[in-house]
Amino acid sequence: MEGNKENNVQHFLNLIKKSRRGKFKIYIGMSAGVGKTYRMLQEARSLLRNGIDVKIGYIETHNRKETHELLEGLPVVPRRKLFYKGKELDELDVQAVIALRPEVVVVDELAHTNIEGSKNEKRWQDVMEILEAGINVISAVNIQHIESLNEEIKRITGVEVKERIPDSVLAQADEVVNIDLTADELITRLKEGKIYTQEKIATALNNFFKNDHILQLRELALKEVASQVERKVETEVTRGQALKHEKFLACISSNEHTAKTVIRITARLANYYHSKWYVLYVQTPPEHPDKIALDKQRHLINNFKLATELGAEIIKVESGHVAKAIIEQCEQRNITTICIGKPHLSLMKVILATNVFNELLRKLSLNDIDLVILS
Repeated sequence: MEGNKENNVQHFLNLIKKSRRGKFKIYIGMSAGVGKTYRMLQEARSLLRNGIDVKIGYIETHNRKETHELLEGLPVVPRRKLFYKGKELDELDVQAVIALRPEVVVVDELAHTNIEGSKNEKRWQDVMEILEAGINVISAVNIQHIESLNEEIKRITGVEVKERIPDSVLAQADEVVNIDLTADELITRLKEGKIYTQEKIATALNNFFKNDHILQLRELALKEVASQVERKVETEVTRGQALKHEKFLACISSNEHTAKTVIRITARLANYYHSKWYVLYVQTPPEHPDKIALDKQRHLINNFKLATELGAEIIKVESGHVAKAIIEQCEQRNITTICIGKPHLSLMKVILATNVFNELLRKLSLNDIDLVILS
């Protein structure tokens, strides 16, 4: 009974905090140059005309003439100056924004990594701080900066994007708006010098801005926004009752690349269903800390960190029977879907090598648990 009282109090406190928190709007695009910053400035001017106290916290114009013109006349919060490696650089001044307390602040480049010595490592963390202070934020990000899409982006473009935001940041947005252009329109803008300077255009056309790359990135952006809208319908139109109560379990091994793939895809599935999810690592006797190779230990630590950033709860158990350990965790946590790597990968080999694989399948069937083998 006492526990129920505590839960009710905590639930009410969470509702109060949520009501005090600022609203969060994100403009998302398939690449640089689609017009996210331009659209944010248009919205800022419109809000200002309607008597809303809006300020520019940080805008990156990239020396684009039209963007500069839109910025003129808008109230700007002075940036914080820092010296780094002998150069004076500037960053978003979070404390200045909070002290001024505008109704709305515009903060560009959500995936930006702050200069060393800043309070927060990432700009999205700055934005979370501003939202917690009750200030509404309008921001922007490109689809390639979404953490769980990192492998997919690398496959499409051949480029590993270093600056990324956790999917949970996007999930916290009250509104996600896609800024869409056709591939031809985007390439035309590039050739006209509206995205990069003249000396960078040829390189861009041969790399990130290839027609097939743009089409695939556009598809990812459209799917992401559609997913966000669908989740909003499920949580708001049905008054918090999700259409399907899923719980995902990502089973990983010490294989770095395989584990990252399983983690990222499971994160996307969990985000789609707005569900709780877990990452399970079964430490077998050969992988005891005294025996496992140092590089594999590092891989595991990095993968646990990635999973935590994406919103997973980490489960680490010691067992010589991987399949049994998976069954136990499924029963304890009411798992509905298990995600696992390809059959030729080490974790699946361990399961297939045990005499309890049939027992695993039987248990999954009895409990209506889906087994997803990820490519």
